[in-house]
Amino acid sequence: MMTLPQTPIGRLRWAVADSRTLTVRALAHWARQPGDVVVGLLFPVMVVLMMGYLFGGQMDVPGGGNYREFIMPGMFAMTMVFGVETTFAAIAGDAAKGVTDRFRAMPTAPSAVITGRGVADMLHSVAALAVMAGCGLLIGWRAHEGAAKALAGLGLLLLLRFALVWMGVYLGLVAKGPESVVTVQILVWPIGFLSSALVAPGTMPGWLGAIAEWNPMSATVTACRELFGDPGGAGGSWAAQHSILMAVLWPLVITAVFFPLAARRYRAMGR
Repeated sequence: MMTLPQTPIGRLRWAVADSRTLTVRALAHWARQPGDVVVGLLFPVMVVLMMGYLFGGQMDVPGGGNYREFIMPGMFAMTMVFGVETTFAAIAGDAAKGVTDRFRAMPTAPSAVITGRGVADMLHSVAALAVMAGCGLLIGWRAHEGAAKALAGLGLLLLLRFALVWMGVYLGLVAKGPESVVTVQILVWPIGFLSSALVAPGTMPGWLGAIAEWNPMSATVTACRELFGDPGGAGGSWAAQHSILMAVLWPLVITAVFFPLAARRYRAMGR
C-alpha cells in the first residue's frame, strides 16, 4: 500500500507530479482526436473572416479605423470565453463515465484532477491565441504599441481564461453529463455577444450598453484594444475608462468564487 506524504513539501511534490500526469493524459486525448482540436481552433477563425469581410463594410468603428482591427481583440476574448465549453465537456464527460470516481479511489492528490485539467486547457488556450493572432496578422491586424504592451494584452486574455477554467470545472462537476453543454452555452453565448467584442456599446440602447460595458469580457476587450493600439476607444463609463484595472479585477473575482466551489464540489463527490 502506498504511503502518502506527510510533510507540506512532500504533499506539494505529490500534487505537482499527479497534476503533470493528468495534464499529459488530457494532451494525449487531443493527440488521438486531432479533428476535434482543429475544428475548435478554426471555428473562431471562420467567425473573424465572416465578420471582417461579410459584415465589416457595414460597421462603423467609434473614432474611425479598420473594423477588422477593431474586432480582433474581441475575437481573442471570445475564444477565451468559449473555452468554458471545452473545460465543461471534459470534466462532465469524465464524471459521467466514472473516471473521476476512479481517480478519487486511487492515491491521487485531491487537487490534481482539476489542476491537471486547468493546465491542459491553458495550453490549449495558448495555441488558440497563436492561431487567432496568425489569422489577425493575415487580415491586417497589428499590435501598434510595441511588444511589451502586446504581451500584457495577451496576458490579460489568458488571465480571463484562467478564471473561466474554474467556472467550467465547477459546472462540469455539478452537471448530469456532457449533454448539459447546452445549458453552458445559454450562459456563455450571451456573455460573449452582449459585450464590446463585435460592436461598440455606445451603439446599443442605453441600458443594454451599460450592461455590455460592465461585462467582464468587455473589460478585457477594451483593455486589449488600448494595449494593442487598436481602434475602438473606451466608452464613457467608469468601467470602460478603467478597463485595464477591471480586466485584472474581474478574473480575480471569478477565480475567488469558482475555485473554492470547484474544490468543494470535488471533495463532496461520492458522499
